[in-house]
Amino acid sequence: CTRQIISEKLGRGSRTVDLELEAQIDILRDNKKKYENILKLAQTLSTQLFQMVHTQRQLGDAFADLSLKSLELHEEFGYNADTQKLLAKNGETLLGAINFFIASVNTLVNKTIEDTLMTVKQYESARIEYDAYRTDLEELNLGPRDANTLPKIEQSQHLFQAHKEKYDKMRNDVSIKLKFLEENKVNLFFTF
Repeated sequence: CTRQIISEKLGRGSRTVDLELEAQIDILRDNKKKYENILKLAQTLSTQLFQMVHTQRQLGDAFADLSLKSLELHEEFGYNADTQKLLAKNGETLLGAINFFIASVNTLVNKTIEDTLMTVKQYESARIEYDAYRTDLEELNLGPRDANTLPKIEQSQHLFQAHKEKYDKMRNDVSIKLKFLEENKVNLFFTF
């Protein structure tokens, strides 16, 4: 496997590539960065909105207090107190929705996407192993076939087949996780 990695880095070894899957993985990695930014911005918005709602609640209380103490402006202060309290109540509702969104995006980024990226790493390892055993088998098949090499070729064929099955399984697992992840994203952003 190390020889395969070095060979690929030097541009000498052949690499199995699933162009469609590789493109989807690149998009996933790029989207993860974008979602992390959305998460950060939403958290900032939540913090700022919390402060604003807190200030509106205090302003409403201050107007209510002034309404009781200033008879000549009782009605105006009372109206302002009610308005600020209503704004604070609506702000709390919005804050609840934003915090739900933050929790959902956090789960998407730090659980679902992270789990998919772990599967991608396993897929990439399986791909390297598959290519390494494929290269070994190709080299053995190019050499002479005699009593000494036939058992090696047979063993290499068996190892190659086992790693091909593992690679195919991991490729399928990544495809399925990417599909489910796409469905989850649509549901998540539809609710916001």
